[in-house]
Formats: sequence, structure tokens, C-alpha cells
Amino acid sequence: QVQLVESGGGLVQPGGSLRLSCTASGFTLAYYDIGWYRRFPGKEREGVSCSSSSDGKTSYDDSVKGRFTISRDNAKNTVYLQMNSLKPEDRAVYYCAALSKPQAMCVGLIDYWGQGTQVTVSS
Repeated sequence: QVQLVESGGGLVQPGGSLRLSCTASGFTLAYYDIGWYRRFPGKEREGVSCSSSSDGKTSYDDSVKGRFTISRDNAKNTVYLQMNSLKPEDRAVYYCAALSKPQAMCVGLIDYWGQGTQVTVSS
């Protein structure tokens, strides 16, 4: 079976940290661009971060730049999103997605979506 599974979400206080994981089954993540997205309540999904398969470059939305870091562990077929200095406005469901034929970083047809993991930031 081919799938992406996110994990690592939960409840954290403002200023705290979480590390999200995105693990692939049935395909090799090293050959895909991997994007992290999030959906706020009542809103559509928006991009958070991207990891390029071709040159290792990463990108971040301005709202998380300097606080979040995307990384890969190819041996584990997993991509991570390290989230530091979390703010209440980061509360959302976070998704990962894989792109086999990107036209640019994480731009193009998305082959696979994960099921999402909830992140709640509250005191």
C-alpha cells in the first residue's frame, strides 16, 4: 500500500516545540519533493515548508521562517518538521504531501497526501 502518515502533533504551550514526522510506505521519499501544509479552522490548506528532492533546497512561508525547520532522514523514509517558538496562531491540522514531477519547489501535481495531524498551541 502506498501512503503518507503524519505523526507528532499534540498540545503545546506558547513558546514550546513539536516535531512532526511524515513517513512514506510503498515509495521512496528521496525522489519526491515534500511539502508541509496546514489548514486553519474554516480555511483552506496553505503551504508551510518545502524540501526539494533534486538539490536539497528548502523553503518556508514567511509566517514560520526562522521558527520551523524541514529535514529528511532517507534511511527512515521520513521527513520532519521541527517547530520551535510555537504561537497560538500556529494551531492547525498539518499535512505532508509528495510530488514526483515538480515544476518548481513543491509546485505541480501532488501524488500523495497524508491524513493530517492536529497541532494545538494553548496555555
